[in-house]
Amino acid sequence: MVPHRSAQWYAGTDRNAYIHRAWMRRGLAENAFDGRPHVAIANTASDLTPCNAHLDEVMRSVKEGVYQAGGVPLNLPVVSLGETNVRPTAMLWRNMAAMATEEMIRANPVDGVVLLGGCDKTIPSLLMAAASVDLPAIVVPGGPMKTGTFQGQPLGCGTDVWRLSEETRGGTLSEEQFLRSESSMISSRGHCNTMGTASTMALVTEALGMTIPGIAGTPAVDSRLLEHAHETGRYIVELIDAGRRPSSIITKGSFQNAIVTLAAIGGSTNAVVHLLAIAGRLNIELTLDDFDRIGSRVPLLVNLQPAGRFLMDDFQRAGGLLSVLREVKDLLDPDALTVTGRPLVSYLEDARIWDDEVIARRNSPIAPEAGVAVLRGNLAPTGAVIKPAAASTHLLQHRGRALVFDSIEDMHARIDDPTLDVDADSILVLRGCGPRGYPGMPEVANMPLPKKLLEQGVRDMVRICDGRMSGTAYGTVVLHVSPEAAAGGPLGLVRTGDEITLDVPGRTLTLEVSDEELAARSPSVPMAAAFAKPERGWELLYVEHVLQADSGADLDFLRGSSGDRVTRESH
Repeated sequence: MVPHRSAQWYAGTDRNAYIHRAWMRRGLAENAFDGRPHVAIANTASDLTPCNAHLDEVMRSVKEGVYQAGGVPLNLPVVSLGETNVRPTAMLWRNMAAMATEEMIRANPVDGVVLLGGCDKTIPSLLMAAASVDLPAIVVPGGPMKTGTFQGQPLGCGTDVWRLSEETRGGTLSEEQFLRSESSMISSRGHCNTMGTASTMALVTEALGMTIPGIAGTPAVDSRLLEHAHETGRYIVELIDAGRRPSSIITKGSFQNAIVTLAAIGGSTNAVVHLLAIAGRLNIELTLDDFDRIGSRVPLLVNLQPAGRFLMDDFQRAGGLLSVLREVKDLLDPDALTVTGRPLVSYLEDARIWDDEVIARRNSPIAPEAGVAVLRGNLAPTGAVIKPAAASTHLLQHRGRALVFDSIEDMHARIDDPTLDVDADSILVLRGCGPRGYPGMPEVANMPLPKKLLEQGVRDMVRICDGRMSGTAYGTVVLHVSPEAAAGGPLGLVRTGDEITLDVPGRTLTLEVSDEELAARSPSVPMAAAFAKPERGWELLYVEHVLQADSGADLDFLRGSSGDRVTRESH
């Protein structure tokens, strides 16, 4: 049997091996160095990432499983990103978290890694790291919170924040009632209970093959999560012995399964940039067009907020992900593997739908076509995306006058001005929010509607932005416009009053201005002033090297894999 990687540190009788073993003997017995696999548990638990605060408990169950299988488990706290707290935006730090986790896995004497994530950017950053270092790896998603209620009604975390906020701004809900709902919104440990980015990425990770099938979506408060964590701890030892690495599991067919899953569950558009980034780490060619080609005609089968009305504990009760995938089995790649070494499709035969109000059957879907639509045109030469399932049907083909905001601060300052020249047919344009321009591509594309229109009963408008949208949000929002304004994209040339045509069925986004007129225009002075290049630190490195949204917004020098080899000794 080939010696484990950790033996490069621990095997032998020389001074260096002595040092490595001696310092680890605080808690590890002598037999920990007799050839047993050493397993890092990359743990994103943090009090400042409230959705992941329970992962220390999950980590302990993983440890027990590793011990039981004969391995040596080692807790490895890694960078944690709390979506609701981190400023200016958690997306600015996703690539840093991935890079730091990759380097810590590579630098340490470990043979494999269990990845504990939950909140939006934590699972993507862990998968990007695992793909780049390419040691055996499995994900344990932290799971969604249980559903809270307010005034007798279930609350969808995130989605109902946007809804209640707009109702308050529109005068149909008092501020007192709005604030009273705060203590009911987050009812337990775990991430958002809607089909937001956290739930989406957990389920998409299972579709990629990187969890033991049937685990993703288990609620954080469900005792079965700890059972699954224990099982995963046992299984990572088997995975190490088999030499099964992410590069041998995740293939182009795995991404096909992930895209079909994304469409069928009505998942977050944020999965697009995360999947593109993960594919880039594996040198797998994945493009925006693949999302439209594979996913846009897939039926929507999951009736969850924000595209529907139920929540994640309902989803799990109704049958979970495997029951959804059984309905679209013919659209899946039959050869794509999971961490178990078996194809994903081999787990679908026994799956059942127990509540077809929550999970619809293929012959009676929530909507006949879901997924992400990719738009192109003179306003988005390299692409923009929209989630039709979360949009208003009557706005999917629309022409209107642009109302332009040069920055998020400009939008906040003017959106509720009673003299704002806007009507229900206007198209709100927000720029300066892309990967470089913000920097970090914040979730601001679903900008609030003007108060004067809310008071008139308007609840949706076409909105266009080079930023992102929360996976818990809804509305007719065109986002990830690429190239972004700060990178010289045409979005920086739009002027208030210009006509814009959105045609989702035709997959076009058109600024009704001639090529000659556009060539004569320069970016607005306020927009240029809003983009101030950082002077130092991570933000400077990020702005100089970040790719555009259509390439996953990773850093250019992080694409591809460096493997697990470290050849130099520090002593």
